[in-house]
Amino acid sequence: LAGSAVGPIVAPLPGGGRRGRAVGAARSAGEKELDVDALTKYAGALVIQLAAITAFFAALDAAAASLPEPVPQWAIFVLFFGFSLRSRFFSPLDNSRPDLDKAVKGEATGGFNDRIMPSWTPPGITFPIMWVLIVAPLRAASSMLVWEQVGHLCDANLLALMLHLSIGDTWNTINNVERRLGAAVPGVLCVWLSGLFAAYTYYQVVPFAGQLLLPMCLWLTVAATLIADTWRVNNTAGDEPIYPYKGSVTTEFWFAAK
Repeated sequence: LAGSAVGPIVAPLPGGGRRGRAVGAARSAGEKELDVDALTKYAGALVIQLAAITAFFAALDAAAASLPEPVPQWAIFVLFFGFSLRSRFFSPLDNSRPDLDKAVKGEATGGFNDRIMPSWTPPGITFPIMWVLIVAPLRAASSMLVWEQVGHLCDANLLALMLHLSIGDTWNTINNVERRLGAAVPGVLCVWLSGLFAAYTYYQVVPFAGQLLLPMCLWLTVAATLIADTWRVNNTAGDEPIYPYKGSVTTEFWFAAK
């Protein structure tokens, strides 16, 4: 049940005791074949998305250079606020997020309450407040400060945040769409590390910009811990490895899906 940290009852495995259960769990997880195709598509999606964003930024820079007046700060803020919420537009994967209305009401939706959730899971309303009202504006404001310093969009420093967003989009495919609870754990670690890298990169350009991303990093720490604990409470049988494996789920690019 949602909000419960109690997993399903598992019958004892041959061999008896904790050692028998551990051996059985390891054998069960070991039988899962690594989904190399999925890993290749995750990496490919990341490259495609980041390349598309880079090209888009280069096009915007070219357009801005032809304008008679400088681009206003508010336009850059709006641009990065939009990217913070809709960067998945550039991804070839289905990066669907949980339905906010259902999450707020505590109903099941992709990635939230559609699995056993730890007892300490924050209320559903917490997530849109954090992502939309706090994290997104801070990303936009910090990016605006960096843009003012570097003078253009197609810049390695700003692309550090785009890398973070792209990794997060691919992770949403793994966790919310494909429901690979084990693979979501190292995936969210990549999201967390890329967030720290973006904050560090911004700090090197404008210290205050990097500091503005600290709340995001703290929230990502909470989110990563929640994802890891969600895998734990749903993996009492030990048959969900922390890598994508071949099974009923097939990773597809949206333009190649049947």
